[in-house]
Amino acid sequence: MPELSEKQLQDFASRLRDRREELREIIHRELASSMQEDYTELAGMVHDAGDESFAELLRGINLTTRARELDEIRDVESALERIKNGIYGTCSDCNDRIALDRLNAYPTAKRCINCQSRHENRRGGRDATPSL
Repeated sequence: MPELSEKQLQDFASRLRDRREELREIIHRELASSMQEDYTELAGMVHDAGDESFAELLRGINLTTRARELDEIRDVESALERIKNGIYGTCSDCNDRIALDRLNAYPTAKRCINCQSRHENRRGGRDATPSL
């Protein structure tokens, strides 16, 4: 499998930087909204036990979503670092090239499809890193 061209690497880096900015904006908006909701709550909203339970559920969902977005930012940063170090598109497990189709679908991929499948199977399919 051929190495990625400089143009391809630049295109991936651009896509990754754009995604990083999107994620930062999403997190910023969510945090600003969360602060506003907390202020409104402190300003005297009346609660009953059902409302409080539902609010806690929503907070948990929001925290899970933020954690996922933060994980994705870390994956994006890691991919940008691999580009910088000249190892982007190389499987972290077997050192083979990662298929271009896989990188196009999942630009933060750090494993080839075979190694990713083995990784997910070892973890009982609970890995947050999807395979293509």
